[in-house]
Amino acid sequence: MKTALTELTGVRHPIVQTGMGWVAGPRLVSATANAGALGILASATMTVDQLRAAVREVKSRTAAPFGVNLRADAGDARDRVRVIIDEGVRVASFALAPSRELIAELKDAGVVVVPSIGARRHAEKVAAWGADAVIVQGGEGGGHTGEVATTVLLPQVVDAVDIPVIAAGGFYDGRGLVAALAYGAAGVAMGTRFLLTSDSTVPDAVKARYLAASVKDVTVTTRVDGLPHRMLRTELVAGLEKSGRVASLTRAVRHAAAFRKISGMGWRQMARDGLAMRHGKDLTWSQVLLAANTPMMLRSAMVDGRPEAGVMASGQVTGLIDDLPSCAELVERVMREADKTMCRLPAVGFGRSDDQGPEPTFSPSGA
Repeated sequence: MKTALTELTGVRHPIVQTGMGWVAGPRLVSATANAGALGILASATMTVDQLRAAVREVKSRTAAPFGVNLRADAGDARDRVRVIIDEGVRVASFALAPSRELIAELKDAGVVVVPSIGARRHAEKVAAWGADAVIVQGGEGGGHTGEVATTVLLPQVVDAVDIPVIAAGGFYDGRGLVAALAYGAAGVAMGTRFLLTSDSTVPDAVKARYLAASVKDVTVTTRVDGLPHRMLRTELVAGLEKSGRVASLTRAVRHAAAFRKISGMGWRQMARDGLAMRHGKDLTWSQVLLAANTPMMLRSAMVDGRPEAGVMASGQVTGLIDDLPSCAELVERVMREADKTMCRLPAVGFGRSDDQGPEPTFSPSGA
């Protein structure tokens, strides 16, 4: 299946595996790339040196295109961009809108720039700055999310910009891919579905909690880092929502110190990143401090295998997933389902009578 996404990035299938912190490492990314989809390496929880090593490990495992996700507001964002350029990474994706200057630097080096956005105005801004495509995440998506459903946000953005739009939030199978294409998207991005594969390094005990969850076991809370965050509803989350402000801030300070030790960042750099985050999202200082909770509480589950002590970011589709295929099996399944779905469409009334000319063909442009 060829769409604007496959032509832009050089992958075989219009599917993106998102850059999930502590989850999207070299093994998952290379498995996704070898399956013909676009794997995105998560770099926010790595040092610059660790990022370079991870990129080289992915390159040792696959010759297929892949990408790197980074925070545009990080103090060392330019150093990470230099790694992407030096190592010949095909795609740079951003969790926040990158500056016009970062976009230009990457594009001059032949890197495809794909920011993630959650509002029409953000898509219009990065498109005007030269972004090659955008990932549009609706409220169903896991992690930090907005209030607008994908089915409302996606057509807004498709109509607003002339670059390829990749749909995220609520996708896990071939039917969803066809629906996204029908809206005008160039493909879909999936996080939770790739997290729940045999190639994912997430511990088995944590995967089991995801597989056991129903749709109603997924909630949105602001008590982890002050921003709306979609995750599994657990005893820990319930406790966070009952805890007071002082307890929350004390925990955030402890987690900030722990993340500083793991990341190698100094307090000065962390303060600069916090200042950039505050201005970029109009946060209070309390919210900036609470943001230190996110990487460490995710790590407790995704790396340490402690679902009772960690946060498990999750899309609503978790309640619809009940197996752990390999990335190759997953991508092949999604494309097979998409083909069957498109073949069934004429049977539900899309045919045309002889005097109306030839039947339309399904050929998504992705713009």
